[in-house]
Parts: sequence; structure tokens; C-alpha cells
Amino acid sequence: MTTRSEALPGPLRLGSLEVPVPVVLAPMAGVTNAAFRRLCAEQGAGLYVCEMITSRGLVERDPMTRSMLVFDELETIRSVQLYGTDPTHVGEAVEILCAEYGVAHVDLNFGCPVPKVTRKGGGGALPWKRNLLADILDHAVRAATPYGVPVTAKTRMGIDADHLTYLDAGRIAEEAGCAAIALHGRTVAQAYSGAADWEVIGELVRHVSIPVLGNGDIWEADDALRMVAETGAAGVVVGRGCLGRPWLFRDLAAAFTAGSGAPPALPNLGEVARIMRRHGELLCQHMGEERGCKEFRKHVSWYLKGFRAGGELRRSLALVETLAQLDTLLAELDPTEVFPTSELGRPRGRQGSPRSRVVLPEGWLDDTDGRGCEIDEETLATSGG
Repeated sequence: MTTRSEALPGPLRLGSLEVPVPVVLAPMAGVTNAAFRRLCAEQGAGLYVCEMITSRGLVERDPMTRSMLVFDELETIRSVQLYGTDPTHVGEAVEILCAEYGVAHVDLNFGCPVPKVTRKGGGGALPWKRNLLADILDHAVRAATPYGVPVTAKTRMGIDADHLTYLDAGRIAEEAGCAAIALHGRTVAQAYSGAADWEVIGELVRHVSIPVLGNGDIWEADDALRMVAETGAAGVVVGRGCLGRPWLFRDLAAAFTAGSGAPPALPNLGEVARIMRRHGELLCQHMGEERGCKEFRKHVSWYLKGFRAGGELRRSLALVETLAQLDTLLAELDPTEVFPTSELGRPRGRQGSPRSRVVLPEGWLDDTDGRGCEIDEETLATSGG
């Protein structure tokens, strides 16, 4: 891998909030709950964002939405990503987060590529409506300002190659008073396929004066150093790269502190097993043993990716029901097996194929206004992505 040590960014400053290491955990539905955020924070410094919460669900006091707003006792900086298409709902939701939940940072999602979101004009589809985007951001910033809470936005390049929105989104976010904007170097049509375009991140850096965070294809710590060196980004947002690898935040903290060089030693399977056990323990603490073990199952394949663990053992771990059973199964792993270096730098999690078309509301591309348009949020009132 190419190594970079020049132009290391300092702490990430979001209004009055300072993040010592300019690394942000991307919200991932069903993954970035309080247990996973605690696990990542134990590995290294950064800003760890809660799963995406819908503004309507929060305003209407939806039980599932409220159950997701759980924070670990050591989570001193509470960060939440909010989704919404109605400016009034978004403003009310930001007020609730600040006043009732003690949130220190609110991020607004304008990048989700999931069809059930884009077909309602939300996520990565919304920035096409420039005036609606401005209204949402204005309401959010006004609601957060009395509490001194910074608001940021996350977006993509655009709907597809013919409908790019990132430069306008950056300008609108800056004019609204956002503390930063994060850009995923893919379009909605690309979803998670192909390679992220880092050049557009650099273009956005030159286009706005607020901090820009780069997102897309950060698989190793050196990728993060290379991104900030090539783009001038103020920091990075890490998503799929940490799946089954929470120690990536340890590596990122070391890299942003000392630059490139000898990275921390890769964990052997025994160390991975200890982290798996810690993950299971935290899930059970927050959710109870039955649900916690069920939540843990999805992580097994990510943790063991590339290791020689047998198929039967993997299947048993993916059906684990108690912590005692988890202990028994983890004891069967060979603790001396070295980390599979063939997995370094390779994509993790979902990838898929690009979409021939993005599902949008009828007539969505006819204009770029959006003010007063009727967007049905009914199916999106419940949080969870």
C-alpha cells in the first residue's frame, strides 16, 4: 500500500465540539447500536454516531424509534443521525434530541440509497430539491442553535451521473449554518458498487469553507491518510470497513496521531475471539441475553472472514443463543491462527451492482424546488433504515 504522512489533519472541530481524532463512525442500520459504538470507542478515539432515526418517528413518539435512542453509560458525546423530508418535523425532532436526550451532535441523512427511502423523495434523492434541502437544514440549525449543538449533513454525489447535486448541497449546507458536510463518493444509482470517487471530495473541499468529511472505501488506516492527503478533507467517515473489525479505529487513531509507518500488529484469531466475546457481552448488557445473542449472529461472518474456522463451527456461532454457548464455541477456534492478510484492503459488507434507474416519486426530476411538495412519510415513520 502507498503510505502518506504529510498534511495530517488536526482534531475535527464541529462548532464547539472537538473530536480529537478526525474519524466518524457512519450510521449503519442494525449495526451501530450502543453496544457496537462502545466497542469501537474502546478501540480508539472518534465520533460514534447512532443508527439513523426518522424525524417523524421521534416526533410521534414511536416506541421503536425511542428504543433505538439508547446510549452507553460511557458515551459522553451523544451523536445521532436524523432522517426526514418535512422541515417542520426535522426541526421538532432536533429540538427533542437536544432537550430530552442530551445529544451533542446531529447529522442529517441525505445520502441513503435504499429504494424504500428514495421512492419517497428522501435520502440521496432529496438534495435534487434544492429549496427543500435548504428549508430542512434551516429548521434543523435553528432548533439546535440555542443548545449549542452542531448540525452536519451527509450526502452523495447525486442521484446518478446525469443528476449530480453535491456542490449545490455543500453550498446550501454552508449557507444554512451547518458545521460540516460529509460526502460519499458514489451516486445513489451506484449504491455500494464499484469504487468511490475521491476526486469529487476534493472538489467539494475547494467549493466550500466548512469542513468536508470524506466517505467511501476506507478499508485500512492508510486509506484514510491517502484520502485526506489527496482531497484536503478534514476527516473521514468509516462505514463498512469496520464490520467485524472494530480495531480499525485503533489503527486510525494511531495513523492520524503519528502518520504512516509501522501499523499496529494485526490481531490473531485468539484476539479476534476476545473482541467477539466483548461484543456479545455488550449486546447482552444493553438488550438482554436472548436478543443480544440474536443481534450478535449477523457479525460472525464479518469477524471470521478469511480465517480457516470450519463451516460447522461458523454455523453454530451464527445460531448462538447464550453467552455460555458463545464461550464454548469461541474456545474451539485456534487462538494462534494469524490474521489473513489477503483480506486487507478488500471491501466488506454489502456491495451489489449499480442500478439501471433510481426509484423516485413521479415527476421528481421535473424541477429543483420542492417547497410545498407532498412527500408521504407514512412508511418511513419507523426508524431503523
